[in-house]
Amino acid sequence: MNCSISGEVPEEPVVSTKSGHVFERRLIERYVSDYGKCPVSGEPLTMDDVLPVKMGKIVKPRPLQAASIPGLLSIFQNEWDSLMLSNFALEQQLHTARQELSHALYQHDAACRVIARLKKERDEARSLLALAERQIPMTASSDIAVNAPAMSNGRKASLDEEPGYAGKKMRPGISASIIAEITDCNLALSQQRKKRQIPSTLAPVEDLERYTQLSSYPLHKTGKPGITSLDICHSKDIIATGGIDTSAVLFDRSSGQIMSTLSGHSKKVTSVNFDAQGDMVLTGSADKTVRIWQGSEDGSYNCRHILKDHTAEVQAITVHATNNYFATASLDNTWCFYEFSTGLCLTQVEGASGSEGYTSAAFHPDGLILGTGTSNADVKIWDVKTQANVTTFSGHTGAITAISFSENGYFLATAAQDGVKLWDLRKLKNFRTFSAYDKDTGTNSVEFDHSGCYLGLAGSDIRVYQVASVKSEWNCVKTFPDLSGTGKVTCVKFGPDSKYIAVGSMDHNLRIFGLPSEDGAMES
Repeated sequence: MNCSISGEVPEEPVVSTKSGHVFERRLIERYVSDYGKCPVSGEPLTMDDVLPVKMGKIVKPRPLQAASIPGLLSIFQNEWDSLMLSNFALEQQLHTARQELSHALYQHDAACRVIARLKKERDEARSLLALAERQIPMTASSDIAVNAPAMSNGRKASLDEEPGYAGKKMRPGISASIIAEITDCNLALSQQRKKRQIPSTLAPVEDLERYTQLSSYPLHKTGKPGITSLDICHSKDIIATGGIDTSAVLFDRSSGQIMSTLSGHSKKVTSVNFDAQGDMVLTGSADKTVRIWQGSEDGSYNCRHILKDHTAEVQAITVHATNNYFATASLDNTWCFYEFSTGLCLTQVEGASGSEGYTSAAFHPDGLILGTGTSNADVKIWDVKTQANVTTFSGHTGAITAISFSENGYFLATAAQDGVKLWDLRKLKNFRTFSAYDKDTGTNSVEFDHSGCYLGLAGSDIRVYQVASVKSEWNCVKTFPDLSGTGKVTCVKFGPDSKYIAVGSMDHNLRIFGLPSEDGAMES
């Protein structure tokens, strides 16, 4: 019994009720679905007209090739040849796939290099474009730097005109490489701090108790008296002062001579800062600008950049621990993070709505956080990497006039109308308050010395405290009277190893306090 279609013995035989022919079920099903008729008689046919045939299990006859040993060997040889050909084809496919994968990886690597190069070129182009739009370096001549019109934001600006900008600008942001640099600096300084020891050359408490005024230098104009800020370059023993007379003065303490007078601001200078080496000076002013001054071999300083990113009075400048960046704080309720070498504003961070602006600022010694004081008595701590406000200290009365971090990084001192508060940065709480003066006399300045052993504050006089722990008492070592006669001391700074204390007041004199034997001269 053979299939009428294939002529072979069917595995699942069925019979047509119309023609009586036998078929293989799978073959007749396909034929009927395609043509709808019997393949032999041509009559119409459906699967309902087909009946299965019951029969015993069919054993197919062995092929002739398998009926003898030579035939079996031939079959095995054919199978082996087929297997070898299949294996060869697979090896060729594998080789081709490897080549394609290698080519794809090479293209991916090349694309990554091109993308990295394009990103670098893009960042450089953005920096150059922003720099070209906002600042044009001044000429090397100090006379031109002082008297010639400056270039800013692609236009000429008179020294007497009101600086500023219309609308916000796009900032390149703090890049991943800068964040890595800041993080590495933090790790290095943290490791050094663990091994820190108090220098043997530090002035002892017994010496500070004997300090008196050694000298007084009239650095600023008498027509507009008042020193608003000062800074000391410890490596060169140079003092910078900013005055209400719109100028900043660089004073060589060892020789007692004025090195340079920085003129160019149209309103009072509110902040002065050296870089670590003393080669550059930053000045901020009530005229809303910040100026970068570059030192030269002859000791003079020339204006390199005029930064006009703020729309209100610049109140504070602070230099980062890397010495490559600095931040400014303004009454326009923003703080800016700048690159020192180019004067480029990398980011400008605006405070919460309702704030009345920033009045002081300082970087933590490790450089990862920035502290800012506001005019509404709050102290805000910022994460430099993310520019996020991580915590806020409240409790003062009046604007925050000054803030200072201790060298060990544990304490923060803040000054306001109601005195000085000390904050424990590990527990984020206030642990001590110095109400040094009456309610009508505010504290204008507070400063830790470079070793973190002394704290100076200034109001109607100057007071020096010995730094202790959170639970121990901070003793007042020395109180210096205000010899200016104005009743308002505006700024205080410790010299190298606290060998002297520099003080600015609302008169035009810089005063130096120290041991009488050190300079060999008394008050001048």
